[in-house]
Amino acid sequence: MIVLVSLGLMLALHQFVTRTKYGMAMRAMAYDYLVIPLMGVSINRVAAMTFAIGSALAAAAGILFGLAYPVLDPYMGVSFGWKAFVAAILGGRGSIMGACIAGFMLGFIEIMTVPAIQIVNRLFELNIGSNLRDLIAYSIVLLILIFRPHGLFGEAYSSKLRL
Repeated sequence: MIVLVSLGLMLALHQFVTRTKYGMAMRAMAYDYLVIPLMGVSINRVAAMTFAIGSALAAAAGILFGLAYPVLDPYMGVSFGWKAFVAAILGGRGSIMGACIAGFMLGFIEIMTVPAIQIVNRLFELNIGSNLRDLIAYSIVLLILIFRPHGLFGEAYSSKLRL
């Protein structure tokens, strides 16, 4: 259920960003925020809409996490926030579907790391703990970003300051 709801929310976000005027304004603001007021679009309104959508998606993620793992801890979302940040970078700048695919890829790497560690432990009689899965997953992501610094689905862009 969590995967289906997550995919539905990501598809809805993708449709919103690519097919509505506010989505076009969000994309334009991400590209060059100084030109947006010249087109008659309120920066404050677009920023407020962006934060409202982001907060709503974070609330949905919190509800889904709370349904799956009924634990209440003030720091329970910190590691997921970092993983979402890494998935967004790995997916590419401005690519919602890239972030979605990168998030699933990061999750797959983390899940498959534990059995791989157990196989290595049995073959070489080592005692490597499975709590290294984050380290191994982030190392793989780092290797990917070394060869594709703009992400899997991002486009190479100039980092010149627009003044």
